[in-house]
Amino acid sequence: MLLGTVLVLLLFGGAGAASAHAALKATDPEDGTVLKSAPRDITLTFTESVGLLDDSFRVLDPDGKRLKVTDAGHGAGGSDTASVSLPGKLAQGTYTVAWRVVSADSHPVSGAFTFSVGKPSPATVVVDTGPTENPATESLFNMGRYLAYLAVALLIGTAVFLLACRPPEPSRLRRLLWAGWGTLLGSTVFLLVLRAPYESGAGPASAFSLKAFERTLTTRPGEALLVRLALLLVGYFFVVRLLRLGESRLPRVWQAAGGALAVGLALTWASAEHASAGIQVPVAMTSAVLHVLAMAVWLGGLAALLTTLYRASSQIPAAVVARFSRLAFVSVTVLVATGVYQSWRGLGSWGAVTGTTYGHLLVFKLLAVTGLLAAARLSRQWTGRLVTAGAQVESESVVRERVPEPVGGPPAASDAEREPAAPGGASPAYRRGLRRSVLAEVAVGVVVLVLSTVLSGTLPGRAQAEAAEAGPATGGLPAASLTEVPFAVGGATGRVQVTLDPGRTGDNSVQAIVYAADGGLATVPELRLSFTLPAKQIGPIDAELKDKGGYWGTNDLTLPLAGDWKMKTTIRVSDVDQVSVTKTVRIVG
Repeated sequence: MLLGTVLVLLLFGGAGAASAHAALKATDPEDGTVLKSAPRDITLTFTESVGLLDDSFRVLDPDGKRLKVTDAGHGAGGSDTASVSLPGKLAQGTYTVAWRVVSADSHPVSGAFTFSVGKPSPATVVVDTGPTENPATESLFNMGRYLAYLAVALLIGTAVFLLACRPPEPSRLRRLLWAGWGTLLGSTVFLLVLRAPYESGAGPASAFSLKAFERTLTTRPGEALLVRLALLLVGYFFVVRLLRLGESRLPRVWQAAGGALAVGLALTWASAEHASAGIQVPVAMTSAVLHVLAMAVWLGGLAALLTTLYRASSQIPAAVVARFSRLAFVSVTVLVATGVYQSWRGLGSWGAVTGTTYGHLLVFKLLAVTGLLAAARLSRQWTGRLVTAGAQVESESVVRERVPEPVGGPPAASDAEREPAAPGGASPAYRRGLRRSVLAEVAVGVVVLVLSTVLSGTLPGRAQAEAAEAGPATGGLPAASLTEVPFAVGGATGRVQVTLDPGRTGDNSVQAIVYAADGGLATVPELRLSFTLPAKQIGPIDAELKDKGGYWGTNDLTLPLAGDWKMKTTIRVSDVDQVSVTKTVRIVG
């Protein structure tokens, strides 16, 4: 019943425009437009406020050469816009604008579009629009984020377990606590160094640029990482004090200080990710902090409990397990409540569940959380048996001390014959069962943690829907589809460069240029293009190319559906020699 209610709330959509990850809403000039005169400025409008980079705009002329433009700034619309001024005179032809900005939630986004002055260029020039994402940098940065999430769970969860559950032999958790602190410290430094190349899309080597690093320190994500680093340095003294206490209680002043440190660490995530942008920011920030803390207390506490169960040299009182069971129940309640709110905030509608990557990941996370709750329920059952069995053993012990054995009765069992005691004196079977269920919780919990990290870097469904409603300027989509078609026939070799603009459903213009083997332009008596969509059994659609003198083209090709179209290119080089080559072309909606 609880899971059903959670699912309904999770998928519930709300009204109102919002976003939590920048998406491009509009461009001025609009993508693909032909202007009578050159514009003075280029302005982009996003679904949330964005940060600008030194290289946020790259404007390329019809020959593919980069124009000298002013430094990027925010337009008249405020911080959710990015604008740049163009030179006074622009030649006739098609211009390419490549852009890259940083969302308010710390994630870089980029894209490209085209506009033309006077009339479009006769052929699209292959241009370098700059870096999008460097695979090495992106992989390293994501690895650092995963480690940071795991480390904060270990650090906070182990500390809370020591304070609230009071396990015997707390020194057994020393390595776990230091592992959490050290890993979080190292991953924070790692993320701080890689932040600049991650934002710009450059390679890891550019992390050693002093100018780029200085800029990172002035951005909100960089400041959040600096604060996290400072909190960890202060937290070092708290960890030392906690481990020196042994089994005695930590003074309330130190407990309050530890709680403040934990909240501060959670804030460094909330202030630089999805919660910091979009609707209801104060509520979202509070929810995100509680979500991180509850996750850390539960998953980190599970790791501490598992370590205690496997490494303890003496009996573990059932009260320790019972205390953690109550703590875990509170954590799960907070996780469900905050997770429902964050899911509603990120999705925005029922359609986003099945129609967006964010929705798909959220469904996978829900399935993983369901498995986690099932394992947690099993652990609570084993905990209840341990507590009950421990109470029974203690009661029987008291009775044996007060009631003497009857004379002539059977001999008492020797210590060697007795079954070894488990936590609270309970059966070893209960202890083994609890170990297995807690181990399952930890394993599934890691999966949930990984999915949560991936979700934090995925465009939420609400933002995607808002960008789609605003118009076709979605960003990140190619301004045109360019395909190279090599051919060899009748002793002639070369290639055909086919450009579909804009490469989307609806009307498209086609330019096809034939190049000889030496790279020069070649003349052929006939060039034909036809398009087929096998998945929908549509086509072939003849592009009806016309010889434009130097290239073949048309402005009347209509492709009705998105999908992987088969483009058949037929090149005739003489009266008897021709060849057909088929390539797959992706047409977007």
